[in-house]
Amino acid sequence: MPRPRCERCQRPLAHCLCPLIPSLDSRTRVVLLQHPSETSHALNTARLAALGLRNAELLIGEVFEDLPALLATPGYRPVLLFPGEQAEVVSAYGEGDALPLLLIVPDGTWRKARKLLYLNPLLEELPRVTLGQVQPSRYRLRKAPEAGAVSTIEAVVQVLNMLEQPANFDELLRPFEALIEGQISAMGAETFARNHGEG
Repeated sequence: MPRPRCERCQRPLAHCLCPLIPSLDSRTRVVLLQHPSETSHALNTARLAALGLRNAELLIGEVFEDLPALLATPGYRPVLLFPGEQAEVVSAYGEGDALPLLLIVPDGTWRKARKLLYLNPLLEELPRVTLGQVQPSRYRLRKAPEAGAVSTIEAVVQVLNMLEQPANFDELLRPFEALIEGQISAMGAETFARNHGEG
């Protein structure tokens, strides 16, 4: 019989993360486009990001029919958080920035994220932004496929910290870190050291 789950954070009730999830305001509107294969992941960091930010939403699917209306949200300038040759490194909002960003964040493996772009050509047309100096991932349970790869929630926090400084969004990472600690203790210290330790 499946364990009862929290409706909000989707974690087993005994490990509900809701008390750790903040409710933060941001000028930037964050829209997370999640590939359906990510929804069942134990570390569903896009959901945690959407729950912790008041000005954020999580959409799940492969083809997003409402994209034209979403990108036309009044009062925002839409950009895609995705690396590429034309991607501009995010920098702090200046006094001349009339419109805050509508930050579109694909959530999935690199292959799935590229598929989302392919299936939604409007995304391909958006100006791209990327992180300059990427802080190392705190996600110690998965070896990143390339240097500079971080989880979705870490990428969102780093972008918001850059855009909206001196505001700080690190509080958003509290449930994420608790999730990782919980998985490490469930795994056992020896297994963790053997599989994920620095060797």
